[in-house]
Amino acid sequence: MSDTRRTDLPDDQPETGAARASFMNVPGGPAETRRQLLVKVAWMLLWMLYLAYPASDLLNGEHGQVGRVLGWCCLAGFVVAYVLLVIFRSQAGMRPRACQVVVATMIVLAVSASLVLGGAFLTLFIYASVCVAIITPMRYTVRALGAMAALTAATGLLIHAGSDNIATFALSAFLSGIAMAGLQRLVSTMKELREARAAVAHLAASEERLRLARDLHDLLGHSLSLITLKSELAGRFMDAGKDEAARAQVADIEQVARQSLIDVREAVTGFRRPTLPVELAAARTALAAAQVRLDAAPELVDAWPTLANEEAGALAWALREAVTNIVRHGEGATVCTVRADETWEADGERYAVLEITDNGPGPGKSHPGNGLSGLQERLALVGGRLTTGPGDHGKGFRLRASVPLRPAPVPAEPRVP
Repeated sequence: MSDTRRTDLPDDQPETGAARASFMNVPGGPAETRRQLLVKVAWMLLWMLYLAYPASDLLNGEHGQVGRVLGWCCLAGFVVAYVLLVIFRSQAGMRPRACQVVVATMIVLAVSASLVLGGAFLTLFIYASVCVAIITPMRYTVRALGAMAALTAATGLLIHAGSDNIATFALSAFLSGIAMAGLQRLVSTMKELREARAAVAHLAASEERLRLARDLHDLLGHSLSLITLKSELAGRFMDAGKDEAARAQVADIEQVARQSLIDVREAVTGFRRPTLPVELAAARTALAAAQVRLDAAPELVDAWPTLANEEAGALAWALREAVTNIVRHGEGATVCTVRADETWEADGERYAVLEITDNGPGPGKSHPGNGLSGLQERLALVGGRLTTGPGDHGKGFRLRASVPLRPAPVPAEPRVP
């Protein structure tokens, strides 16, 4: 899991995430490629195994030739309609009217097949109820599923399916639809969470920009006003022939300009320095694109609020480097775990520890590359340490960065000349 693996690939092309994304998409998201759509349809077809009940009814020979042909046609049409619904729902520009027509066709097929061929085809109502739950708005779902359960019971009564079968199929249709409605709600919540995470990342970046703008305004506004005032005074002294007083004002202008340049450099350096909350939000986005789940405690964002900027920036660099390695080289990784801890070293100093692990193939026999070497140098500049190696039980890759827990220095009051 070092930077030396697959070094022929540029940094801006995380092939692992792209290859994974060609087969997988986030739950509830539209299929972006044909492979994703094919995989999704294949998964959905697994649920069609329950159609073995009506299929076995057609194979046992109780129906005539016409009945068997009609039954197989109904089953084939039902499966085609089910697949079309999955395809329509998987497209980015979903067509609600087309989905409604498909579900209505499935209901008609379920009723017709049950009335003509018997109670074995009441199984189709379960699938139809699930599809009704998929296309119905949440506020109407319970009523729509109640109507489907009533339709199932009415059809069962018309074909004299028996009270036990009627109750079983009607209840199964209702509960299956409720389960699908709950799943739809869960998918919707996951989509909202993804959007919220993206918004958090955007707000974190905006907050950094606002901080830089505020600092520059405070620094340059005062300094430039002072420089303007002293320039006017120097001009008046020169007009009045007071050369010594004018030189003193020019010296003050030079001192204020130099101090302003130092302050601006410090502000820009602080803006460029990564922070743990910003890198954590960026890590969620990058790992989600690579189909890797980030497991991080919510309190990690506020860990070590009094840590000095240099040490906090080094830990943020460690998180960025670890996530980059997972996205580029972590073939097969599905989970990235980030943990914060504190420890006492042998020298008696307390250290903040950030540990990032994944469940990928591990480092193998490769050697640390430029990324990890650069990270080790960054940590060494602040007195920190970097440890890398396999994860628990020899699986995955672990990156452990530690920095001294030194509080941020209290800024001194600015001296105005």
